[in-house]
Amino acid sequence: MYGAQHLHEFGGLPAVDFQHTTDRGSRPAPDAVAWRVFVDPYGDEDRDRPWADEFADFLSAVDPAGVRALIIGQWGEAYDENSSMPINLVIAAADRLTSLEAVFVGDLEAEQAEITWIEQSDVTALLAAFPALTEFGVRGGTDLLFPPTKHERLRSLTVQAGGLPVEVVRGVLDSELPALERLDLWLGVSAYEGNTDVTDLAPLLSGTRFPRLNHLGLRNSEVQNEIAAALASAPVVAQLRVLDLSNGTLGDEGAAALLEGQPLTHLDALDLHHHFLTEAMEQRVRSVLEPHGVRVDLSERNEPWGGRGVDGRYTAVSE
Repeated sequence: MYGAQHLHEFGGLPAVDFQHTTDRGSRPAPDAVAWRVFVDPYGDEDRDRPWADEFADFLSAVDPAGVRALIIGQWGEAYDENSSMPINLVIAAADRLTSLEAVFVGDLEAEQAEITWIEQSDVTALLAAFPALTEFGVRGGTDLLFPPTKHERLRSLTVQAGGLPVEVVRGVLDSELPALERLDLWLGVSAYEGNTDVTDLAPLLSGTRFPRLNHLGLRNSEVQNEIAAALASAPVVAQLRVLDLSNGTLGDEGAAALLEGQPLTHLDALDLHHHFLTEAMEQRVRSVLEPHGVRVDLSERNEPWGGRGVDGRYTAVSE
Protein backbone atom coordinates (compact mmCIF):
# COMPACT_ATOMS: atom_id res chain seq x y z
CA MET A 1 0.00 0.00 0.00
CA TYR A 2 1.03 3.56 -0.59
CA GLY A 3 1.15 6.25 2.04
CA ALA A 4 -0.25 9.73 1.74
CA GLN A 5 2.22 12.21 0.29
CA HIS A 6 2.87 15.89 0.92
CA LEU A 7 0.81 18.34 -1.12
CA HIS A 8 2.75 19.75 -4.04
CA GLU A 9 0.19 22.47 -4.64
CA PHE A 10 -2.87 23.80 -2.89
CA GLY A 11 -5.35 26.53 -3.63
CA GLY A 12 -3.93 26.73 -7.14
CA LEU A 13 -0.50 27.66 -5.77
CA PRO A 14 2.75 25.70 -5.38
CA ALA A 15 3.30 24.43 -1.83
CA VAL A 16 6.39 25.82 -0.10
CA ASP A 17 7.75 24.99 3.35
CA PHE A 18 8.07 27.97 5.65
CA GLN A 19 11.59 28.08 7.07
CA HIS A 20 12.06 30.45 9.99
CA THR A 21 15.80 30.46 9.31
CA THR A 22 15.41 31.68 5.71
CA ASP A 23 16.43 35.26 4.98
CA ARG A 24 13.36 37.44 4.53
CA GLY A 25 14.53 38.78 1.18
CA SER A 26 14.78 35.31 -0.38
CA ARG A 27 11.23 34.24 0.45
CA PRO A 28 8.48 34.26 -2.17
CA ALA A 29 5.75 36.88 -2.02
CA PRO A 30 3.07 36.07 0.60
CA ASP A 31 0.38 35.54 -2.03
CA ALA A 32 2.53 33.56 -4.49
CA VAL A 33 2.59 30.18 -2.73
CA ALA A 34 0.70 27.92 -0.35
CA TRP A 35 2.67 28.14 2.88
CA ARG A 36 3.24 24.87 4.77
CA VAL A 37 3.97 25.49 8.45
CA PHE A 38 5.29 22.41 10.24
CA VAL A 39 7.71 21.13 12.84
CA ASP A 40 9.56 17.85 13.19
CA PRO A 41 10.00 16.51 16.71
CA TYR A 42 12.45 13.94 15.37
CA GLY A 43 14.35 16.19 12.97
CA ASP A 44 17.20 18.66 13.35
CA GLU A 45 17.17 21.29 16.06
CA ASP A 46 15.76 23.95 13.72
CA ARG A 47 12.56 21.88 13.41
CA ASP A 48 12.38 20.41 16.90
CA ARG A 49 10.36 23.25 18.40
CA PRO A 50 6.72 23.95 19.30
CA TRP A 51 4.38 24.53 16.37
CA ALA A 52 3.12 27.65 18.15
CA ASP A 53 6.63 29.15 17.92
CA GLU A 54 6.96 28.24 14.25
CA PHE A 55 3.57 29.77 13.45
CA ALA A 56 4.42 32.93 15.42
CA ASP A 57 7.62 33.25 13.39
CA PHE A 58 5.61 32.72 10.21
CA LEU A 59 3.24 35.56 11.08
CA SER A 60 6.20 37.82 11.79
CA ALA A 61 8.29 36.89 8.74
CA VAL A 62 5.54 36.71 6.10
CA ASP A 63 2.97 39.49 5.81
CA PRO A 64 -0.14 37.58 6.99
CA ALA A 65 -2.48 40.01 5.20
CA GLY A 66 -1.12 38.72 1.89
CA VAL A 67 -1.30 35.00 2.59
CA ARG A 68 -3.87 33.26 0.37
CA ALA A 69 -3.22 29.59 1.18
CA LEU A 70 -2.06 27.94 4.40
CA ILE A 71 -1.13 24.29 4.93
CA ILE A 72 -0.96 23.01 8.50
CA GLY A 73 1.70 20.33 8.47
CA GLN A 74 3.08 18.29 11.33
CA TRP A 75 2.34 20.06 14.60
CA GLY A 76 4.17 17.64 16.89
CA GLU A 77 3.50 14.00 17.61
CA ALA A 78 0.23 13.87 15.67
CA TYR A 79 -0.77 10.53 17.19
CA ASP A 80 -0.63 12.09 20.65
CA GLU A 81 -1.80 15.70 20.20
CA ASN A 82 -4.83 16.48 18.07
CA SER A 83 -5.26 19.26 15.55
CA SER A 84 -7.19 21.58 17.85
CA MET A 85 -3.95 23.31 18.92
CA PRO A 86 -2.86 24.53 15.46
CA ILE A 87 -6.47 25.17 14.43
CA ASN A 88 -7.05 27.42 17.43
CA LEU A 89 -3.83 29.33 16.75
CA VAL A 90 -4.83 29.93 13.14
CA ILE A 91 -8.30 31.07 14.23
CA ALA A 92 -6.73 33.45 16.74
CA ALA A 93 -4.87 35.07 13.84
CA ALA A 94 -7.97 35.45 11.67
CA ASP A 95 -7.91 39.23 11.98
CA ARG A 96 -4.40 39.19 10.47
CA LEU A 97 -4.93 36.49 7.80
CA THR A 98 -7.41 38.70 5.97
CA SER A 99 -6.77 37.31 2.45
CA LEU A 100 -6.88 33.63 3.36
CA GLU A 101 -8.79 31.59 0.78
CA ALA A 102 -7.54 28.04 1.27
CA VAL A 103 -6.62 25.95 4.35
CA PHE A 104 -5.47 22.33 4.62
CA VAL A 105 -5.17 20.59 8.00
CA GLY A 106 -2.85 17.62 8.50
CA ASP A 107 -0.46 17.52 5.56
CA LEU A 108 1.65 14.71 6.98
CA GLU A 109 3.19 12.03 4.81
CA ALA A 110 3.54 8.40 5.83
CA GLU A 111 7.11 8.84 7.12
CA GLN A 112 5.81 11.37 9.66
CA ALA A 113 2.63 9.53 10.65
CA GLU A 114 0.40 6.96 9.02
CA ILE A 115 -2.85 8.57 7.95
CA THR A 116 -4.83 6.70 10.62
CA TRP A 117 -2.49 7.98 13.34
CA ILE A 118 -3.29 11.63 12.68
CA GLU A 119 -5.46 12.86 15.53
CA GLN A 120 -7.96 15.36 14.21
CA SER A 121 -10.67 17.45 15.91
CA ASP A 122 -13.63 19.67 14.95
CA VAL A 123 -12.25 21.22 11.78
CA THR A 124 -15.41 23.18 10.99
CA ALA A 125 -14.25 25.83 13.45
CA LEU A 126 -11.95 27.03 10.68
CA LEU A 127 -14.85 27.38 8.26
CA ALA A 128 -16.72 29.48 10.79
CA ALA A 129 -13.68 31.70 11.42
CA PHE A 130 -12.88 32.27 7.73
CA PRO A 131 -16.08 32.97 5.76
CA ALA A 132 -14.04 33.89 2.66
CA LEU A 133 -12.51 30.40 2.27
CA THR A 134 -13.03 28.82 -1.14
CA GLU A 135 -10.98 25.64 -0.58
CA PHE A 136 -10.64 23.44 2.49
CA GLY A 137 -8.97 20.10 3.05
CA VAL A 138 -8.17 17.74 5.89
CA ARG A 139 -6.15 14.52 6.20
CA GLY A 140 -6.82 11.94 8.89
CA GLY A 141 -10.10 10.49 10.13
CA THR A 142 -9.24 9.63 13.74
CA ASP A 143 -11.48 11.68 16.06
CA LEU A 144 -12.35 13.89 13.10
CA LEU A 145 -15.50 15.92 13.68
CA PHE A 146 -17.46 17.64 10.93
CA PRO A 147 -20.85 18.62 12.32
CA PRO A 148 -23.27 20.08 9.76
CA THR A 149 -22.09 23.57 8.93
CA LYS A 150 -22.94 26.45 6.65
CA HIS A 151 -20.51 28.26 4.41
CA GLU A 152 -21.51 30.48 1.52
CA ARG A 153 -18.27 30.61 -0.48
CA LEU A 154 -16.61 27.19 -0.15
CA ARG A 155 -16.08 25.70 -3.61
CA SER A 156 -13.80 22.75 -2.87
CA LEU A 157 -13.82 20.29 0.05
CA THR A 158 -11.42 17.36 0.46
CA VAL A 159 -11.41 14.83 3.30
CA GLN A 160 -8.64 12.25 3.11
CA ALA A 161 -8.75 9.23 5.43
CA GLY A 162 -7.70 5.63 5.69
CA GLY A 163 -11.10 5.13 7.31
CA LEU A 164 -13.71 7.88 7.24
CA PRO A 165 -16.38 7.55 9.97
CA VAL A 166 -19.94 7.72 8.67
CA GLU A 167 -20.69 10.54 11.10
CA VAL A 168 -18.24 12.74 9.19
CA VAL A 169 -19.80 11.82 5.85
CA ARG A 170 -23.25 12.60 7.18
CA GLY A 171 -22.03 15.92 8.58
CA VAL A 172 -20.62 16.91 5.20
CA LEU A 173 -23.77 15.89 3.36
CA ASP A 174 -26.00 17.69 5.86
CA SER A 175 -24.00 20.92 5.47
CA GLU A 176 -25.23 23.94 3.56
CA LEU A 177 -22.54 24.59 0.96
CA PRO A 178 -24.32 26.31 -1.93
CA ALA A 179 -21.12 27.20 -3.82
CA LEU A 180 -19.54 23.72 -3.60
CA GLU A 181 -18.19 22.58 -6.96
CA ARG A 182 -15.69 19.90 -5.94
CA LEU A 183 -16.08 17.20 -3.28
CA ASP A 184 -13.40 14.58 -2.71
CA LEU A 185 -13.97 11.97 0.00
CA TRP A 186 -11.50 9.18 0.80
CA LEU A 187 -13.83 6.65 2.44
CA GLY A 188 -11.23 4.10 3.48
CA VAL A 189 -11.71 0.70 5.07
CA SER A 190 -13.80 -0.71 7.90
CA ALA A 191 -10.73 -1.83 9.84
CA TYR A 192 -9.97 1.87 10.41
CA GLU A 193 -13.51 3.13 11.06
CA GLY A 194 -14.44 3.55 7.40
CA ASN A 195 -18.01 2.44 7.97
CA THR A 196 -19.85 4.46 5.34
CA ASP A 197 -22.43 2.45 3.41
CA VAL A 198 -23.69 3.34 -0.05
CA THR A 199 -27.07 4.18 1.47
CA ASP A 200 -25.39 6.92 3.52
CA LEU A 201 -24.46 8.62 0.25
CA ALA A 202 -28.08 8.92 -0.90
CA PRO A 203 -28.36 12.71 -0.32
CA LEU A 204 -25.27 13.21 -2.46
CA LEU A 205 -26.23 10.78 -5.20
CA SER A 206 -29.65 12.39 -5.59
CA GLY A 207 -28.05 15.44 -7.18
CA THR A 208 -30.06 17.88 -5.10
CA ARG A 209 -27.67 18.43 -2.18
CA PHE A 210 -24.97 20.46 -3.93
CA PRO A 211 -26.44 21.92 -7.13
CA ARG A 212 -23.13 23.36 -8.40
CA LEU A 213 -21.12 20.18 -7.90
CA ASN A 214 -19.24 19.19 -11.05
CA HIS A 215 -16.26 17.22 -9.67
CA LEU A 216 -16.99 14.23 -7.44
CA GLY A 217 -14.43 11.93 -5.87
CA LEU A 218 -15.61 8.90 -3.89
CA ARG A 219 -12.23 7.30 -3.53
CA ASN A 220 -10.00 4.90 -1.63
CA SER A 221 -12.92 2.67 -0.71
CA GLU A 222 -13.22 -1.05 -0.12
CA VAL A 223 -16.84 -0.84 -1.36
CA GLN A 224 -15.85 0.77 -4.66
CA ASN A 225 -17.88 -1.71 -6.72
CA GLU A 226 -21.04 -0.93 -4.77
CA ILE A 227 -20.42 2.79 -5.18
CA ALA A 228 -19.93 2.34 -8.91
CA ALA A 229 -23.17 0.38 -9.16
CA ALA A 230 -25.05 3.11 -7.29
CA LEU A 231 -23.58 5.82 -9.53
CA ALA A 232 -24.80 3.96 -12.61
CA SER A 233 -28.28 5.34 -11.98
CA ALA A 234 -27.52 8.29 -9.67
CA PRO A 235 -28.95 11.66 -10.81
CA VAL A 236 -25.82 13.50 -9.62
CA VAL A 237 -23.78 12.04 -12.49
CA ALA A 238 -25.56 14.17 -15.09
CA GLN A 239 -24.14 17.37 -13.56
CA LEU A 240 -20.55 16.13 -13.30
CA ARG A 241 -17.57 16.90 -15.49
CA VAL A 242 -15.15 14.74 -13.49
CA LEU A 243 -15.89 11.46 -11.70
CA ASP A 244 -13.10 10.01 -9.57
CA LEU A 245 -13.37 6.45 -8.24
CA SER A 246 -9.63 5.91 -7.88
CA ASN A 247 -7.47 4.30 -5.18
CA GLY A 248 -10.10 1.71 -4.23
CA THR A 249 -11.02 -1.90 -4.89
CA LEU A 250 -12.85 -1.39 -8.19
CA GLY A 251 -13.09 -4.57 -10.25
CA ASP A 252 -14.76 -5.70 -13.44
CA GLU A 253 -18.18 -5.89 -11.79
CA GLY A 254 -18.09 -2.24 -10.78
CA ALA A 255 -16.78 -1.06 -14.13
CA ALA A 256 -19.43 -3.09 -15.96
CA ALA A 257 -22.16 -1.55 -13.82
CA LEU A 258 -20.91 1.92 -14.74
CA LEU A 259 -20.88 1.15 -18.46
CA GLU A 260 -24.30 -0.50 -18.39
CA GLY A 261 -25.91 2.40 -16.53
CA GLN A 262 -26.54 5.95 -17.66
CA PRO A 263 -24.23 7.42 -20.31
CA LEU A 264 -20.91 8.81 -19.11
CA THR A 265 -19.91 10.33 -22.43
CA HIS A 266 -20.58 13.86 -21.16
CA LEU A 267 -17.69 13.62 -18.69
CA ASP A 268 -14.40 15.37 -19.24
CA ALA A 269 -12.58 12.77 -17.16
CA LEU A 270 -13.13 9.43 -15.43
CA ASP A 271 -10.38 8.55 -12.95
CA LEU A 272 -10.12 4.87 -12.05
CA HIS A 273 -6.42 4.63 -11.26
CA HIS A 274 -5.39 1.99 -8.71
CA HIS A 275 -7.94 -0.62 -9.73
CA PHE A 276 -8.42 -4.37 -10.18
CA LEU A 277 -9.88 -4.47 -13.70
CA THR A 278 -8.82 -7.11 -16.15
CA GLU A 279 -7.12 -6.01 -19.34
CA ALA A 280 -10.26 -6.88 -21.29
CA MET A 281 -12.39 -4.62 -19.12
CA GLU A 282 -9.85 -1.83 -19.39
CA GLN A 283 -10.16 -2.03 -23.18
CA ARG A 284 -13.94 -2.03 -22.94
CA VAL A 285 -13.98 1.10 -20.78
CA ARG A 286 -11.65 2.89 -23.15
CA SER A 287 -13.59 1.86 -26.26
CA VAL A 288 -16.86 3.18 -24.84
CA LEU A 289 -15.62 6.51 -23.48
CA GLU A 290 -12.45 7.69 -25.18
CA PRO A 291 -14.03 8.11 -28.66
CA HIS A 292 -16.28 10.73 -27.02
CA GLY A 293 -13.32 12.67 -25.69
CA VAL A 294 -13.49 11.39 -22.10
CA ARG A 295 -10.04 11.24 -20.50
CA VAL A 296 -9.82 7.87 -18.76
CA ASP A 297 -7.13 7.11 -16.19
CA LEU A 298 -6.68 3.36 -15.82
CA SER A 299 -3.12 3.42 -14.51
CA GLU A 300 -1.93 1.25 -11.63
CA ARG A 301 -3.71 -1.99 -12.37
CA ASN A 302 -3.35 -4.35 -9.40
CA GLU A 303 -3.73 -8.07 -8.86
CA PRO A 304 -5.58 -9.39 -5.80
CA TRP A 305 -3.21 -10.29 -2.99
CA GLY A 306 -4.18 -13.09 -0.67
CA GLY A 307 -4.71 -12.16 2.97
CA ARG A 308 -5.22 -8.48 2.27
CA GLY A 309 -8.39 -6.45 1.88
CA VAL A 310 -11.65 -7.74 0.45
CA ASP A 311 -11.10 -10.79 -1.78
CA GLY A 312 -7.44 -9.82 -1.89
CA ARG A 313 -8.20 -6.32 -3.14
CA TYR A 314 -6.91 -3.35 -1.19
CA THR A 315 -7.18 0.40 -1.17
CA ALA A 316 -4.20 2.58 -1.96
CA VAL A 317 -4.19 4.22 1.49
CA SER A 318 -5.54 2.60 4.63
CA GLU A 319 -3.11 2.71 7.56
